[in-house]
Amino acid sequence: MELLTIGAFAKASRLSPKALRLYGDLGLLPPARVDPVTGYRLYAPEQLDQARLVAWLRRLGMPLARIQHVCTLEAGPAAQEIRAFWAHVEADTAARRDLATFLIGHLSWKDPAMAPTAQPLGIRYAALSDRGLVRESNQDTAYAGARLLAVADGCGSHGARASAAAVDALKPLETAGIPAGSLLNLLEGAVEQAERAVHGVAGTGADPETAGTTLTALLWTGSQLALVHIGDSRVYLLRCGELFQITHDHTLVQAMVDEGRISPEEALSHPERSLLVRALGRGADGTPDLRLHDVRLGDRYLLCSDGLSTVVPAERIRRVLAEPTQPEQAVRELVALANDSGGPDNVSCVVADVLAEAP
Repeated sequence: MELLTIGAFAKASRLSPKALRLYGDLGLLPPARVDPVTGYRLYAPEQLDQARLVAWLRRLGMPLARIQHVCTLEAGPAAQEIRAFWAHVEADTAARRDLATFLIGHLSWKDPAMAPTAQPLGIRYAALSDRGLVRESNQDTAYAGARLLAVADGCGSHGARASAAAVDALKPLETAGIPAGSLLNLLEGAVEQAERAVHGVAGTGADPETAGTTLTALLWTGSQLALVHIGDSRVYLLRCGELFQITHDHTLVQAMVDEGRISPEEALSHPERSLLVRALGRGADGTPDLRLHDVRLGDRYLLCSDGLSTVVPAERIRRVLAEPTQPEQAVRELVALANDSGGPDNVSCVVADVLAEAP
């Protein structure tokens, strides 16, 4: 078998000799033979396919350790692993896109020349939380005020206190002025305060799993809604009769759907569908999604815990929200729907309507 010098192999594989030496030292692409006299690295022609795969995966930005794993797999599992990696890249890009959108909106709102001048809008709102038909206690917290709308779903033995503490940490935003240039800092500071409050519920010596919570909130600025989202509680928007989910669940199962490992239909009955990848609590990733959302006259928003969204189909939720009812009636009907579906979990709902302010 005629072996290729490192120079010839580098040219054929489109990998530099420096990269080949690194990959060889890592055991990712070892040479077929090293000349005992000269120390020259020699490669077999059949190594070219793997070398080209390594080059392509590096171009994708895949870390070397993961490339090494991919190279040990058969074609089918390797393709699945690449699909999962790329889904993660796209999710990360989407999160950064959301932050960029938030910053653009934030700075645009900060600029007086770009501030909205349309008809003043306000919100009409209602909140309701219910234990459900199975759970012994209610660990949810739902809140609706003139500026703040929030739902938190606690977990662990101190879940009720954790959810209440997280929402309480946001309540100062109700009365505080919101300078245009400070919105992002205010929100980040409020989330940090909420995280500290949840940690305080657990106590320094407690099991970190005894107190945790999701936190999903909308802050009304007078012309926009600022979204803060951690976990699997949701925000829906009813606009022109159509229902849109404007949050993304931070769950293991949703990550598996994003990566193409399971279908959305399989996710509905997956045994690990309630496992969170982001939450407030010790040892958890509490990184929030932040977004500014432009509102329109006639919009209706729903914040809910998964006690509603996991048992009531989206179309049934849409039909209730589309009815010309007051928010108080809408939240009662939604909670009743969850309980009519077995009420297996606590259920919390906040409904807010965007309407024209009286002159």
